[in-house]
This record gives sequence, structure tokens and C-alpha cells, in this order.
Amino acid sequence: MALRLAIIGYGEVGTLFAHDLLKNGLDAVAVYDIKFANPALAAPLLARAEADGVRAAASAAEAAEGADIVISAVTADQALTVAQDAAGYLKPGQILFDINSAAPHTKVAAARAVEAVGADYVEGAVMAPVGAPRIAVPILGGGPKAEAVAAALVPLGMNIRPVSDVHGRASAMKLCRSIMVKGIEALIVDCARAAKAFDVETEVFSSLDTSFPGMNFATLAPNMAERVATHGVRRAAEMREAADMLAALGLVPDLARAVADAQQRGAVKKA
Repeated sequence: MALRLAIIGYGEVGTLFAHDLLKNGLDAVAVYDIKFANPALAAPLLARAEADGVRAAASAAEAAEGADIVISAVTADQALTVAQDAAGYLKPGQILFDINSAAPHTKVAAARAVEAVGADYVEGAVMAPVGAPRIAVPILGGGPKAEAVAAALVPLGMNIRPVSDVHGRASAMKLCRSIMVKGIEALIVDCARAAKAFDVETEVFSSLDTSFPGMNFATLAPNMAERVATHGVRRAAEMREAADMLAALGLVPDLARAVADAQQRGAVKKA
């Protein structure tokens, strides 16, 4: 029987995944995005869907109807809302594969909502930027049905590695890493801007390269600035989830929240 798949969220990740899954042999993909309700925002997305052979649905429930796996690819702050809404239309046997960068406790709450109606929930932790690897980006899978999701989607080009049958563990791996990665991005951007203002970039980067051999800060600086400018809004939402994770552990989340603010500022300045 052919795999039936839907994607909720037709943004950067959703568009790439839908395109690549069809290219790799999936018969059909149905998608829904909240922007479909706004004609001005919907036009380019609907044009993309038509060009790629993707079916654009009028609602999340319509997209998910009859699907074996429903991929949630929205923003971290909307992950729980999407799961709670999905609990209103998913049926037993359907799987919600949540690949949003949400905190472990958010994923646990999302799983409870979905599993309460007899459907299944699998968390996915995307472990690298999606742009270059596209559908082959490494994803950690968590939950009792993680093996089943991997078995269905890996043959279509996805790179899913089940790491736990307990909800929240994969997301903890992701967000603990994100604290470091997104924090380094924000620090390098501020350091580079200040060094440029004083015309001391060469000296500063040379000193940093001595302290951290192999990093090549002169190359990292513009790369990090571009990543923040392009993806800062999404990264900010992810870091707020990381801050919530820290707070839930009784740890001080101030630094993570400051990184979230820095990521947001970087994106706004680009715009």
C-alpha cells in the first residue's frame, strides 16, 4: 500500500520536504499552511505547490484526512497548538511526526494530546540547518512509533535515527545543542560588528584563532551573520523553547533568552 503523507506548515522546511519526497518516489503529498487563508501571502505558496505537484488543502484536517503520517513543520511556538488541533481530527493509526524545535516538556504535552485520541505521536529533532542537506538533514526520532516512521520515510531519502521510545529525549538532545550553536552565532555576530567598528578585525580574529585552533573566525563571522539574518526569527523561537527547558529544570534561563533576543534583532535588521 502506498504511503499517504501530509505536511502541516508549508514554509522553508515544508516546501523542501514536500518537493523532495515527491521527487524520491512518494505518490502524493497534501499540505496546509495558516498563510493559505491570506490571499497575499498564499499566492506564492500555492504557486510553489502547483509547480511541485503538491496538493494544497483548505485546512489542516483536510490535508491530514487519510494520511498515514502527518508531519508538523511549523515554528517552535506553534508546535503544541498544532498538536492540540490535530487531536481534533487525527484517527487511530495515524501518526503525527512533530519536527519542530520545541522544548522537551512541549513535546511531552503534544504527545499526550495526540495519544489521548488514539493516534500516535513521534517527535523529530532536526539536528542541522535544512537548506543544504534538504530532506537528508539528520533528524533524531523519539517515541514508541519512531522506528515505524523511520522505516516509512528513510527509503524516501529522509535521514531519521530513532534514539528513544520516550517523548522529550530527542528534543533535549536538540535544544541542549542549540544553546551552544545559537549562542555562538549571536556572540560571533556581535564580536565581528564591534571589531569592524574599531577596525581591529584582523587582530581580533587572529587572537581568537590562536585560542580556538581550526575555527577560522574570519570565515565564520560573515557566515554566522547570514545565518542569523536569514533564519533569526525561527532560531529565536527555538531559543525561547530552550530557555523554557532550562526554566523547567530550575536553571536560570536569562542567557538563552538573551540569545533569542539577539537572533530576533539580527533578522529584523536584515529585513
